[in-house]
Amino acid sequence: MKLSYAMLAICVLSLAACTAAGDGEPAAAPELVTPTATEPFTPREVTVADIPQDIHEDSWARLPTLSRESLDADDQRAFDIIVNPDSRYATGLRGPIGMWMYSPRMAEHVFPASTYLRYGVDGERDQRLTELAILTTARELDSQYEWTAHEPAARNAGLEEEIIELLRFGRPLADAGALPGLGARERTIIRVARELINEPKVSAETFVEAQTLFGNKGVMDLTGLVGYYTFVNYTLKTFDLQRTPGSQLLLPLP
Repeated sequence: MKLSYAMLAICVLSLAACTAAGDGEPAAAPELVTPTATEPFTPREVTVADIPQDIHEDSWARLPTLSRESLDADDQRAFDIIVNPDSRYATGLRGPIGMWMYSPRMAEHVFPASTYLRYGVDGERDQRLTELAILTTARELDSQYEWTAHEPAARNAGLEEEIIELLRFGRPLADAGALPGLGARERTIIRVARELINEPKVSAETFVEAQTLFGNKGVMDLTGLVGYYTFVNYTLKTFDLQRTPGSQLLLPLP
């Protein structure tokens, strides 16, 4: 008799579910976000054993770092645009920028654009919001290198720990509630970046929100920033850039 009651209950519940699905409006599609990791998360330290055999220790990539002396005069001009006392690479090539020098003409043109997108013309760009966009991009692309490089920069720029954790674990904005610092600008930046990466296009609603908050120029700059760090991620993936042994991996990935 117990089995009969159980079977009857299953049938009733199944019928109710089917009726609800047929009578009502289609449920709204859930917000698309990166699958979350199991919390809590403990950063993992990179060991020598983690480094693939084809990686060069001077660059921690599949190609060695180029020296200025190995380049011809035209290519040295491109090198000097990146490595100079006033540059953020004053001490020499490193990371994905080092790989760019295998195409000096490309590097010569892309580097100034990267500086503008990240810092603005005279350093006027809000670094807290910039790092928010970069972290969102890194998380949605599952870019361990990019996230690990920029989480400290985001924190130093004043991005709240609660927002960093929201992004780290790919939580939906709908579930975020009233997190410290998570206002309309922050939510819109996250939505734009997530939709650019995960959707066929940015939704009309998100576009209007971004346009209202940042203006047409701001929308284009935000799009360029996400696009630039997507390009950086492709560089990282192609040349398999590694975090150095002893460093901490700050993004929870399989």
